[in-house]
Amino acid sequence: MAANNNRDWFHAHKAEYDACQEDFRQGIDALIAQLAKVDPEIKYLTAKDCCYRFYRDVRFSQDKSPYKRHFGAYICSAGKKSLRGGYYIHVQPGQSLVAFGCYYLPTNILTSCRNEIKGNIEHWKEAVENGQFIKAFGYPNAGTWTDEEVSEKGFGLTALKTAPKGFDKNDPDIDYLRMKDYVCWKHVDDNFFQGDEWMKKVVSLAKIAKPSMDIINSVVDDYI
Repeated sequence: MAANNNRDWFHAHKAEYDACQEDFRQGIDALIAQLAKVDPEIKYLTAKDCCYRFYRDVRFSQDKSPYKRHFGAYICSAGKKSLRGGYYIHVQPGQSLVAFGCYYLPTNILTSCRNEIKGNIEHWKEAVENGQFIKAFGYPNAGTWTDEEVSEKGFGLTALKTAPKGFDKNDPDIDYLRMKDYVCWKHVDDNFFQGDEWMKKVVSLAKIAKPSMDIINSVVDDYI
């Protein structure tokens, strides 16, 4: 698709796309059923609620390619456009991943999240400094996730270069306070989504990520 991102090629292969899309949606429906055992709040969702459009909005982009290069779904009890943390599935050759948490939070909510983390730092560390979490997702701001590159694992998409306003730059926990999002991810290979075992693996990762996501969601919920 990357080499043939144009309408003529797409329409000539529309049947293949429809089959892939249906397969993806069935997988998401099955995953929701499994994740709901860990997070009952999502049990009423369907793939239709969670899957993103394949068509790109090119109105304000220099890249006028009409189609995305991936299938994506965000499983979140408050909806795929919500600020609330959830479970993200990204299928793209060479850059597939599963992710958990909150993306692109506005400054006022970020400030509240930072205050929550600082005020309950031991609880936060229990969630993100245990062996399972570090093995699965690593340390804050150590990974890379861009349109061109995805690291094997990661915790935090972007971070401030210095301390946020109102926080001490010498704070021993400053790495958590500099974070501009609270999302963790695991890169998976192109064969990961074959069969049914992948759902068990995603659920296992979700169990590891959920305690930290619950802490952030407890703050976000005050704003939505």
